Amino acid sequence: MSNVKFNVAVVGATGAVGEQIIGLLEKRNFPISKLKLLSSPRSAGTVINFKGQDIVVEVATPESFEGIDIALFSAGGDVSKDLAPHAVRHGAVCIDNTNAFRMDPGTPLVVPEVNPEQINNHKGIIANPNCSTIQMVAALKPLQDKYGISRIIVSTYQAVSGAGARAIEELMRQSKEVLDGGETNPDILPVGSLPVKHQIAFNAIPQIDKFNENGYTLEEMKMVNETKKIMGDDSIEVTATCVRIPVVYGHSESIYVELKSDYELNEVRELLSEAPGITLHDDPSSQSYPLATYAAGKPDVFVGRLRRDLGAKRGLNMWVVSDNLMKGAAWNAVQIAEIIASQRS
Repeated sequence: MSNVKFNVAVVGATGAVGEQIIGLLEKRNFPISKLKLLSSPRSAGTVINFKGQDIVVEVATPESFEGIDIALFSAGGDVSKDLAPHAVRHGAVCIDNTNAFRMDPGTPLVVPEVNPEQINNHKGIIANPNCSTIQMVAALKPLQDKYGISRIIVSTYQAVSGAGARAIEELMRQSKEVLDGGETNPDILPVGSLPVKHQIAFNAIPQIDKFNENGYTLEEMKMVNETKKIMGDDSIEVTATCVRIPVVYGHSESIYVELKSDYELNEVRELLSEAPGITLHDDPSSQSYPLATYAAGKPDVFVGRLRRDLGAKRGLNMWVVSDNLMKGAAWNAVQIAEIIASQRS
């Protein structure tokens, strides 16, 4: 880690991802000279302890970033669109967890295990991909390098924490209501701004975000478009079905990938077991495979259920699980910050 110290701002400090970022900065002993915690007016005044020091959360304004070197944003796309350009104007490098800049051609979209070299191409803003995209491309990168990839079909089973704290509360409340034999009154999922709501307790909702005219949701199209950008290959055919399930932390994904050249299953296992940020749990004889309950709170991407497709010669099926708030958001952002810090040492 760098001997140089940095003035760091966390925007959205009181949110679920912001809290994880702050915890990781402390745990990783990130070289911080000054830490500024920022939020909306509603959460301003909250006191957060960092390395034994109480820090009062301030309202995020355009002038909050004066003297800041690195700003980590996780307060929603509108906030990032509004404030990130001001942070850049003040000389900060912004690492943005929202969808605001991901598909901007001039903004690098980075997963450190996949395309860390793109960090150096930033013009002040580096985008963190969607949580479900991050874990998928991290698992597929070793295969792309070795065999090439022609097609990806992914179905996700996504935790309610991806929809925020109120969605977690809704799952807990509804679960109790169902177990008590009562009625549920959904008011958050699948999409808070849409009129129709569905029960999440003991259910699976095949909608995450709003629908496009092509029948795919915005979440599904994020996976399609972000994967091509991160992998640096527009020729990869990607299709996704994203489903919300009654799990609090940890996204699970069933991935079918069609490789460009033949492969040996044992070689795939070896590649994944040696890949950075990947933990292989793949032993059917002992019922060892990735689980959301195990991945929760951990930074790695867990891969298992590796098996040849029964029809396509170069097809491979896999099961990929990761904590959506850790590797899917906070940890990926802090990794990027650590690379920036190391380059300035």
